[in-house]
Amino acid sequence: MLYRYGTNDKGELVKKAVVYTKEEHLIPTSKIDPDALQIINRLRDMGFTAYIVGGAVRDLIVGNTPKDFDIVTDATPSKIKKIFRNSRIIGRRFRLVHVVFGTKIFEVSTFRSNAEGSVGNDFGTIEQDVMRRDFTLNALYYDPVQEQVIDYVGGMRDIRKHILRPVISLDSIFVEDPVRMLRAIKYSATTHARMSFSLRHKIRQSASLLSQISPSRITEELLKIINSGHSYDIISEAIDTDLFMNLQPSAAAMIFDNSELEERYMENLQNLDALVKKEPDARLGKKLYFLVFDFISTLTDWEKETSEKYSSSELYAKTWTECRNFVLPMNPQRRELEYAIKSALNTLGVNIKLQSKNQAKAPAKKS
Repeated sequence: MLYRYGTNDKGELVKKAVVYTKEEHLIPTSKIDPDALQIINRLRDMGFTAYIVGGAVRDLIVGNTPKDFDIVTDATPSKIKKIFRNSRIIGRRFRLVHVVFGTKIFEVSTFRSNAEGSVGNDFGTIEQDVMRRDFTLNALYYDPVQEQVIDYVGGMRDIRKHILRPVISLDSIFVEDPVRMLRAIKYSATTHARMSFSLRHKIRQSASLLSQISPSRITEELLKIINSGHSYDIISEAIDTDLFMNLQPSAAAMIFDNSELEERYMENLQNLDALVKKEPDARLGKKLYFLVFDFISTLTDWEKETSEKYSSSELYAKTWTECRNFVLPMNPQRRELEYAIKSALNTLGVNIKLQSKNQAKAPAKKS
């Protein structure tokens, strides 16, 4: 085990971080995306430092293959943009760079200062950057060149002990960004990391803060849950911590009022997870089906409706409006929600044609 040293306010030499070697962290180089490695090497060739950071490092340590490789550096966005012609600067307040390799996008950010709290927008040092990360298991920096993990906050220990511990104080972590509550229950469910009583209690106390989050961010987080293959475990945690009533208020009201519907809803989440594991690239509409089916089944006596004069298109139009309100504040792609609703109606005996994903994208023919 190695150490990284620095100086304190008195100018004294102190240990700042633990450095784990490849024999200790056991990250296989074969799991590092070669394009991510190329980005880091080019930044270093230009005299900058650069690391893989966050969830990718966590996943590599526990033996999973990361979906994304985020990179952090001391190079400013304008300098990153000059180095990589295949890049674009994004963001209004704190600017980031997306470096594009074919269909892959790598987010490259500059070390941020924590002088204005964890959501500040000034550039800083790695020692400041680590203190604005949400949880210790996401606050590790991996150097793929030296094959070392740099740990300022005990994240490696917490991963090994399956503990979810915040870096930021409980007084401010969720006030500064309420979405961190969703990340907490997601990490707890997917990594089997235990939340302390104080952390769980703080989430329950702060659950109503989710109502301040924009529908676009709520949608982004819900889609991550839907695509995770762990929706049952995550939603179970959301119910236990009172987050679900702020995340999906209509669904929460439905299942809290009817234990039978709750059982069916949770069973459908298990079916959703099974689909994701079997067909990870299945279209979103096939996944949304499991979220809306139970609600649609309660709207009317479908056997009676299909035997009367109402056309399939009329039944669909009425169901669409009700279902659109049901999933709020989530705002998924319209064609995918339409597919889910039509699939549910077909299951309930309403004969309505499903539109394939390719048909939905096909341009209209010119006359």
